[in-house]
Amino acid sequence: MTSSLPPLPWDQLAQAARAARERAYAPYSDFAVGAALLDEQGRIHAGCNVENAAYPQGLCAEAVALGQLVLSGGTRVLAALVVGEAAQPVTPCGGCRQKLREFAADDTPVWSADLQDITARHTLGALLPASFGPDHLGKA
Repeated sequence: MTSSLPPLPWDQLAQAARAARERAYAPYSDFAVGAALLDEQGRIHAGCNVENAAYPQGLCAEAVALGQLVLSGGTRVLAALVVGEAAQPVTPCGGCRQKLREFAADDTPVWSADLQDITARHTLGALLPASFGPDHLGKA
């Protein structure tokens, strides 16, 4: 459970997500997003959104970061941070909430930030209540 973890490296997560956001490929929406995930080994995995002219084929920053996590051998997300510039805090989309659920528990912190500050603090369970996950299939 995340409550037994040492203090989480929010500054490092924010720095990684902001750096990833700078690399976003968003020529259609001009809405750059960066994400950073902390895995069970204390490693940070970052991703940026990658748009595509065939809009549904684009990738969200969280999905790219999850790919990095899996590629590096990570199996659990202990914390997530998403960076975007908008009037409201940028949180993972519905699809990414479900993707995060594959690797994260309900009490996993999911924070939002802009280029300067943390703008919102949630848990995955608050963002995706009563979710379906690996435990439903006996894989938890």
